[in-house]
Amino acid sequence: MSRILLAPMEGLADSLLRGVLTAIGGYDWGICEFVRVGNSVLPAKTFERICPELLNGGRTAAGTPMRVQLLGSDPHLMAENAHRLAALRPAGIDLNFGCPAPTVNRHRGGAALLGEPELLHAITAAVRAVVPADMPFTAKMRLGIDDTSLAIDNAQALAAAGIDELIVHGRTRADGYRPPARWEWIDRVRAAVAVPLIANGEVWTVEDYRNCQAATGCADVMIGRGAVADPLLARRARGEVFDDGGGGWDEVAPGVAAYWLGVRRKVVPAHAGGRLKQWLAMLRRNYPQAEVLYQRLRPVKAAADIDRLLLAAGVLTKLPETVWPAAGSAVDAR
Repeated sequence: MSRILLAPMEGLADSLLRGVLTAIGGYDWGICEFVRVGNSVLPAKTFERICPELLNGGRTAAGTPMRVQLLGSDPHLMAENAHRLAALRPAGIDLNFGCPAPTVNRHRGGAALLGEPELLHAITAAVRAVVPADMPFTAKMRLGIDDTSLAIDNAQALAAAGIDELIVHGRTRADGYRPPARWEWIDRVRAAVAVPLIANGEVWTVEDYRNCQAATGCADVMIGRGAVADPLLARRARGEVFDDGGGGWDEVAPGVAAYWLGVRRKVVPAHAGGRLKQWLAMLRRNYPQAEVLYQRLRPVKAAADIDRLLLAAGVLTKLPETVWPAAGSAVDAR
């Protein structure tokens, strides 16, 4: 049976949004935002801050297993941190060889390592040695840095190092997020390795989902920004929701309310509105109601005014108690 997975999305799908998306449903498992491994072994609280699901048995509140992703370039430190992480019993451990962000790549992280298959193997083998056999161990890669010339070499290096499954985003680092995704190259990689492959990239609709499966030969698909733009996409792909023309807002709107209430508990007022507007800006791709709401909220800065507008729009059923993180506290301001 095909699996549908929720992709890691740095700066977009934090624990709040993961909780909302998995509550709406359709995902077999997902991966959290990456944990950056530098020159030390991180404390448990760092892993738990980025992936609060660790405090709930490695699952979202809805019960969806959430794997934790590590990003770094030093095999020894990656292994030491993986050992610390494994003790927290995540639903799985994933390695990030796909992030294209310049700030990450400048520090030899993510997709910047795709020119060094030997290093990919060394990192992965070192982590494999400390990950318990009963804990899923995966890696996520792009097709290369500037071209696809090392795509198969990289995939084979990761497979030889002992991963259980490989997730391939069908773009190079240079491609960024520009369409189209190179699904045909995912198929070439799939044919060259023995481990199961999961396809990722440019799946926005049910038609995209089916075309991706056909072009890549992969039964399993990981959905990223398409999941944020249409929270019902996984269930549409499963045949549980049939209206692919803007319907379903009645199911999505409570998720918007839950997200906003979560943001209010987690983020200082000055940053809260931006978080909500970021999501609405993507939702309006599929939901006319989100477009209307986005335009109304766009000029509004005061969080209390956003409360009132959401109430007037029927997204909130009552005004929430105005409880915000204290100024200067250790809150998430992203």
